[in-house]
Amino acid sequence: MVGLRGWERARVRVLAVVLAVLGVQVGWLVAPAYACGCGAMVPDARQRIAVSSEVSVLRWDGRQEQIVMRLTVVGDADRAAWIMPVPHRATVDLGDPALFDELSATVAPAHRTRHHFWPQSGDWPLSSGGDTAEAPPAAGASGPSGVDVVGRQRLGPFDVARLTATDPGALDGWLRANGFAFPDRLKGALQPYIDRHWEYVAVRLAPKTAGTALQGELDPLHLTFAADRPVYPMRLSHLARTPQSLGLYVLADHRMEPRTAIGGDRPRVVFAGRLDSPKGALAELSSGTPYLTAVAQEFPDPSRIDSDHELRRAAADTPYQQVIYSDRLLTVAGIPAWLLTVGGALVLVATVATLSAVRRSRRPVVPPPPVQPPPPLRPPSTPIG
Repeated sequence: MVGLRGWERARVRVLAVVLAVLGVQVGWLVAPAYACGCGAMVPDARQRIAVSSEVSVLRWDGRQEQIVMRLTVVGDADRAAWIMPVPHRATVDLGDPALFDELSATVAPAHRTRHHFWPQSGDWPLSSGGDTAEAPPAAGASGPSGVDVVGRQRLGPFDVARLTATDPGALDGWLRANGFAFPDRLKGALQPYIDRHWEYVAVRLAPKTAGTALQGELDPLHLTFAADRPVYPMRLSHLARTPQSLGLYVLADHRMEPRTAIGGDRPRVVFAGRLDSPKGALAELSSGTPYLTAVAQEFPDPSRIDSDHELRRAAADTPYQQVIYSDRLLTVAGIPAWLLTVGGALVLVATVATLSAVRRSRRPVVPPPPVQPPPPLRPPSTPIG
């Protein structure tokens, strides 16, 4: 009976875990994602879309800013809208996908070999017979009342509208007129941009094949606008429900850095240096701004994001590149150096000991001194009476 009760308790626990997992999965499917790292992503009703990866390039020459971004999306939505606030009127074009491949190759870590003398785990004789090495820790027409569409264009699969508005309700009307529900949470998040008279780039996303879900890498978008200081819009990301990450390339005259962490982990510089003879799309974009800084940052709790990333010149143009070391046992002609050293020392000791023994065996034997016989005993003298 005790065993049966234990089995029933185990079955109840398993059932509870299964129901919990199913609940999480259902919530994941029906809960829309309202934000990505650089703006707001709004799916159609009862559909889900999320940005699984976002890589952006920010170029600033002191007067003008350019942002080229590439988003990788997952979900079941067959259409969505994406909104990004900008401080001034923007022009929008398609970006060159090759730009990101060229940047990735430029900032790739350097691989160097580091030798160690004494054997470590995996080296003979400490190896277990198999391969135990692990991989190293890797910018018009009128829209609804209250919103002006200052430009509308078709860019590949994107329907791009450049908007001005005086309140979040104007953007709400534009989205609803295009068949999307506007989340109340996003209205409040846009208020700081409304107060500063920013404008907006609104993009309708649609897959290249009608009826299929938006999946994978989207074509890059290239925004250009006036800017007296470099800024990367991030405030809307505090609406995200899951941890966020940012990968940002910055092209400028000098090394750049974020002014603050804006509620995330401390930004990490993964590359800094002047470009040496760049080619292709990178050469075109970096002309006049030859210094590249690559920044990575994690946001474990997006609700703490409280502002946009403002960038400033770093104290010095110190170059930096990540280095991945491959540890190798030091060898000489394929033989471990420690074995040669230790073995040589043992041979030397043995040789010295042998020579010493041979030398001792060849010394002449000195005979002991002769034994002298004892003196004769004298008879006792006779006393005189």
